[in-house]
Amino acid sequence: MKPSAAEIRQAVRRALAEDLGRGDATTLATISRTAAARAVLRAREPIVVAGIRFAEAAFCALSKKIRIEKAARDGQRAGAGSILLGLSGPARAILSAERVALNFLQRLSGVATLTAQFVAARRGARAQILDTRKTTPGWRRFEKYAVACGGGKNHRLGLDDMILIKDNHLAALRHEKPNAIAAAVARARRKFPKLQIEVEADTLEQLHQALEAGAEIILLDNMDLKTLRQAVKIARGRAKTEASGGVNLRTVGAIARTGVDFISVGALTHSAPAVDIGLDFEK
Repeated sequence: MKPSAAEIRQAVRRALAEDLGRGDATTLATISRTAAARAVLRAREPIVVAGIRFAEAAFCALSKKIRIEKAARDGQRAGAGSILLGLSGPARAILSAERVALNFLQRLSGVATLTAQFVAARRGARAQILDTRKTTPGWRRFEKYAVACGGGKNHRLGLDDMILIKDNHLAALRHEKPNAIAAAVARARRKFPKLQIEVEADTLEQLHQALEAGAEIILLDNMDLKTLRQAVKIARGRAKTEASGGVNLRTVGAIARTGVDFISVGALTHSAPAVDIGLDFEK
């Protein structure tokens, strides 16, 4: 899921074009073309780093003369006050790239930091923390990469890389025999025999139907802890189990201890707050 250098350059160019418009009026008016500066990107709170390459690309896109000193790498924990990047070179370029570099770094590090908190909150259980498709449009690969930096596991990247039969699919097939799940799994297996099949189950009855149909993974949606434990016991040795719904930092530990294999958390990408990182010019 690691973004390529070309993907990063393209995303950064779009962001710079959006931010600069016809030019950075403030910097062009106040800063000499020949002015040089030294600056650092510094974490202002404890974080897990993600997006260093995006920040580098933003500065380098505006000037090949900027020298960058890496002080941190993606996936690394950084304490408050830690320097992430050192910069030296044309002051205009550093100032004009600042916001774009920070936007990428703060957002992606925010996703990585929240993911690491969920991973830690499992309290030693074996369940893996999964992301979802609840991502910022156009940023999916970047945000899923940040999840991996935080110790999470990527679920499907898009609709084409696995079968996930959800409640609305089943509602559309409610009149099928012997049941909607059996019909959906059979059709999916015929159409895409090489793709893994996951089925959402809201009840233990649906769990049994999904197991009988041969689904490899069962998504146990919004089940209470007692029902989750029952479901895990029923599915053991027959299919992997994934818990979803009602997952937050207070509940994830108890959910993990039910024995599920995976816990999916939409909040990793749709609700991760940007972390506090600043760019400071050195005197």
